[in-house]
Amino acid sequence: MDIQAAVLEAPQGQLQLQTLQLEPPRDREILVRVMATGVCHTDMSVMGRPFPVNQPIVLGHEGAGVVEAIGAAVTKVKPGDRVVMSYNFCGACPSCLRKAPSYCNYFFGNNFLGQRADGSTALSRQGQPVRHNFFGQSSFATHCLCTENNVVKVPSSVPDALFELLGPLGCGLQTGAGAVINVLQPAFGESLVVFGAGAVGMAGLMAARAMGAATVIAVDRVPQRLDLAMQLGATHTLLADGQTDVVGQIREITGGGANCTLDTTAVSAVLRQAVDCLAPLGRCGFVGGAPVGTTLEIDVRDMMLNGKTLRGIVEGDANADVLIPQLIAMQAQGLFPFEKLMKVYPFEAINQAMADAKSGHTVKPILRMPTQTA
Repeated sequence: MDIQAAVLEAPQGQLQLQTLQLEPPRDREILVRVMATGVCHTDMSVMGRPFPVNQPIVLGHEGAGVVEAIGAAVTKVKPGDRVVMSYNFCGACPSCLRKAPSYCNYFFGNNFLGQRADGSTALSRQGQPVRHNFFGQSSFATHCLCTENNVVKVPSSVPDALFELLGPLGCGLQTGAGAVINVLQPAFGESLVVFGAGAVGMAGLMAARAMGAATVIAVDRVPQRLDLAMQLGATHTLLADGQTDVVGQIREITGGGANCTLDTTAVSAVLRQAVDCLAPLGRCGFVGGAPVGTTLEIDVRDMMLNGKTLRGIVEGDANADVLIPQLIAMQAQGLFPFEKLMKVYPFEAINQAMADAKSGHTVKPILRMPTQTA
């Protein structure tokens, strides 16, 4: 079938809307008509880097849509179901069998390589292959293929107006909220500091407040984001302007140090602050995708004597089938108002949406596809 997709021809280029051809779903694949998709900084990061293989690719990995067709072996969903798509995993490696799919041994191949496991591609243009399968979906398109592993059925109680905003629950919001809910787990009355008040950091902030954290501090370089953080439940904000003693201010606010910190920036100097400002037995999680070779210098004596923990986190340690419905339920109760982070753009404005996300003008852009009837 012919579809419309935003194609990246080469690193650091602009996305171009083009007509591509999409194969029907194979036995274990699901054809989804994408209604809307989030724009994530991972998309922008990949756009600026060399490809593993030399051919065009369709990115996008926070899609929400309607199932149009399923392969013969699919039982999880049926045509007409509304779904959110998350990251992909193999389901059979040691990590997956330990119910830790975000650490799948084949995470790179399943999410970044841009092709099926057998090397084939479902997308083409005038008979030439176009890479797809980005995070098991490539949702910068009117239609895409995913699998049972990375599709989550949306409850029928969710109104259509909210449904088009759900895509980021499959990655960015899942990452921030899951990091707090599944890993850092601030106890009632404890403190948490979020470094980077983008969509991931805001999700962590909202999750911490929902869990009963008494002190929640947001640190960012953009004043408008700090204003929004206060609206979403932050008790304090700090402007990272290069003049503020961030670590000293956090210790003063928390009375000696934070119980939990979450770094979303992928900047070593900021991650060092997130570790340094911890109280004894404090735990720091980091989720940013730093470039290969990035290093971090840590005061080992401080880490040891104060029993501090530093933990890398992928996709919030989340099982999407469990966490996404939980986040939807939390939103319905007013505990996780993620809709306040979002601005909707038409699909053809995808490059503007990315520019607005990069500048900090928009926290979480949502691209609405041309067809809106669910």
